[in-house]
Amino acid sequence: MKEATRIAVIGCGFYAANHLQSWRDLAPEGAELVAVCDIDPAKAAQVGRDFGVKHFTELAPMLDTARPDLVDIVTRVDTHRPIAEAVLGRGIGAIVQKPFALTMSDARAIVAAADQSGAWLAVHENFRFQPQVRRVIDIVEAGAIGALSWGRVSFRTGFDVYTTQPYFLTETRLAIADVGVHVLDLSRRLLGEVASLSAETQRRNPRVMGEDTATMLVRHQSSAVSVVECTYEARREPDPFPETIIELEGASGALTLLAGGGIHLTQDGRLRKLRNTYQPRPWMDKHWAMSQAGALEACRHFLTRFRAGQAAETNGHDNLKTAALVEAAYLAAESHQSVAPSVGG
Repeated sequence: MKEATRIAVIGCGFYAANHLQSWRDLAPEGAELVAVCDIDPAKAAQVGRDFGVKHFTELAPMLDTARPDLVDIVTRVDTHRPIAEAVLGRGIGAIVQKPFALTMSDARAIVAAADQSGAWLAVHENFRFQPQVRRVIDIVEAGAIGALSWGRVSFRTGFDVYTTQPYFLTETRLAIADVGVHVLDLSRRLLGEVASLSAETQRRNPRVMGEDTATMLVRHQSSAVSVVECTYEARREPDPFPETIIELEGASGALTLLAGGGIHLTQDGRLRKLRNTYQPRPWMDKHWAMSQAGALEACRHFLTRFRAGQAAETNGHDNLKTAALVEAAYLAAESHQSVAPSVGG
């Protein structure tokens, strides 16, 4: 039997709990959580006790002592490059939480570090791994509604994200960088690579420094068009948080992913209503289950691919294309012109 993959998690903050629970769930599939690390000693110690693993406050001692095969980096975006370069420089595999990096040059540098060392690298872009989103992808790829010509990917909520992540209030790049990256990635995954996009941003909440709303129009290389939108300032009930609404139109049908995970599939003029049959794990919160399931299934994908010696779907080179969409969206919003995304380098 193949030895377990030794996994260390760096960052013990708000969302990291979902990564930690996922790795514990994946123990029967070959994951062994061996260490956690956080600059806050109390937080690191508490999480270490909760998960029964060694805890550290510095990266190098953790790597020296725990000897992980794979490091899951769940820290603030401004720390991603130095941590990832240190991990990859030792030839250790790395998973980097989205957004991949603070700038395109930082993202390219992380990918270059992986290429130079030959280490495995993936980005924890988890929306595309949510079970119902995956079901949508499977339906589309099976040709059920024909070649796609139009789509809408929408994340609109009024949920108070600032209580759990107060640093959002001072981010100069907010909605697009934090959640827009997810919906842009979904648009790209569903309708193909992007030729150009335009964007308009708004700051509807006076408490925040950055944009809290973005509306983007995307032209795909296939000639399909998608509307990609995100906001933290919607005032609607029921609020679909933390779910993404997806609408797709193809040559022979249409599909809508609804809040709650139901899917309306139209083929040959006939509507089929597909129920959400996903069974959340016991540790998942009823309100957060869709997001937590995305984290679990992303971790499962990474573990499976890493153990098989295969690249992740969201490997570093692939995610540079998503990062380029974020950069293009900000340039388009600033210039009020359509911008072609560029990986550059």
